[in-house]
Amino acid sequence: MDNARADHGPDLAVTGSTGWLGGLVARDLAQRGVGQRLVVRAASRAPQLPGATVVECTYGDREAAERALTGVRTLLMVSASEQEDRLTEHRTFVDAAAAAGVEHVVYLSFFGAAPQAAFTLARDHWATEEHLKASGMAWTFLRDNLYLEFMDQIVGDDGVIRGPAGDGRAAVVSHDDIARVAVAVLLDPAPHTARTYDLTGPEALTFADMASVISEVTGRVVTFHDETVEEAYASRAAYGAPDWQVDAWVSTYTAVRAGELDGVSGDVERLTGRRPTSLREHLLAGGSAGVS
Repeated sequence: MDNARADHGPDLAVTGSTGWLGGLVARDLAQRGVGQRLVVRAASRAPQLPGATVVECTYGDREAAERALTGVRTLLMVSASEQEDRLTEHRTFVDAAAAAGVEHVVYLSFFGAAPQAAFTLARDHWATEEHLKASGMAWTFLRDNLYLEFMDQIVGDDGVIRGPAGDGRAAVVSHDDIARVAVAVLLDPAPHTARTYDLTGPEALTFADMASVISEVTGRVVTFHDETVEEAYASRAAYGAPDWQVDAWVSTYTAVRAGELDGVSGDVERLTGRRPTSLREHLLAGGSAGVS
């Protein structure tokens, strides 16, 4: 692709490069010699990468976002950090992108995004997708399952994973696999126009399965306790989080119980040519059972 337009710098823009997933994408692109525009909230936190220019804006600042995106053709939009007004910020940023002349947005969404999804934040992702569809820009949605790397981080001090997930399954997927898919799409976005990809790992596991895998690989005894919804709210009350956030935490598990994160997709391998990493492989490569 033509990597620059006029005097505005690279015409491929990446958001979220100061975070884990966006950072993986930005570094991969830089290693390939692809010019990119890193759209960040604070330039001082942006990674220093060859061929990259840095522009500042927030998703909620329409004017700054429009300036930052002027001259961009293809945009990777990593969802904003979890907050009560995230959907408003997403819509504002999408509107800014359309006004700036962005042609194609690759949006990092969530598996099973739907207006009535059990996982409350998946509803926001669906609404963002709908706003993108109505924007006039070309779009591609990458709907990732739960992050594989977090599974051993939800183990409590006592070696117990707690949540009202029942025997539901989640096809957990690694950041590396998601990032590789994003790069593949960004390098040649046209064939992926109006496509939605479900990004999963190679197997769907119950939380009891995950506890067993963590135990086997790490040698630490880990178990799963299937809380009631009431127990889940009570056990998380001590964190003092706002109601919307506690709802999101608990509904992560109830969505699994409802079967909304079950199902293995072949999209990661089809788009990258590589089989996605399993939880066991991740742990054997150096992941460790953490503390929630």
